[in-house]
Amino acid sequence: MSKIGKRPIDIPSGVSVQILEDEVIVKGPKGELRKKYRPEFVEIVQEDNKIIVKPKGDRKRFRRMHGTTRAIINNMVTGVTKGFRKVLLVRGMGYKVFQKGKSIDIQVGYSHPVIYEPPEGITLKVEGNNKIIVEGIDKELVGLVAAQIRAIRPPDAYKGKGIIYEGEVLKLKPGKAGKAK
Repeated sequence: MSKIGKRPIDIPSGVSVQILEDEVIVKGPKGELRKKYRPEFVEIVQEDNKIIVKPKGDRKRFRRMHGTTRAIINNMVTGVTKGFRKVLLVRGMGYKVFQKGKSIDIQVGYSHPVIYEPPEGITLKVEGNNKIIVEGIDKELVGLVAAQIRAIRPPDAYKGKGIIYEGEVLKLKPGKAGKAK
């Protein structure tokens, strides 16, 4: 059995969970999330203020889906109560970001500015002119949007300029002069 899958998920007050045939619906103060799950692999049971995920077999595929399903439901409960956020930093000479309504205008060395429109359920904020904050209730979508923004100008391996995650450590390569003979 999965170590993660064994742990029950506590349902905080103000959050309602509805388990359907192949879908879980979680409603909370920040919004509502719906996710499909594989009923042929796992069984989801709600007891008191806890959700318990049980595998329907002992083969590798069942164990894998057990832990994954539990983690996804836990992230849904956390998302509708606290929400998720990722912070991106824009580094480089002349690189900057501007807020334009819901979208952001990113200037990172191209001949044109790149305008990024966030999908439904995601809010983008700009602090200063080099910090982008991605917030939302769906952890998967927040991570996807942050990765898409980072892909506009990934960090350079030699100078470290580009769009990076806050706290990301870049290992810079030495240039020609730093090469050993």
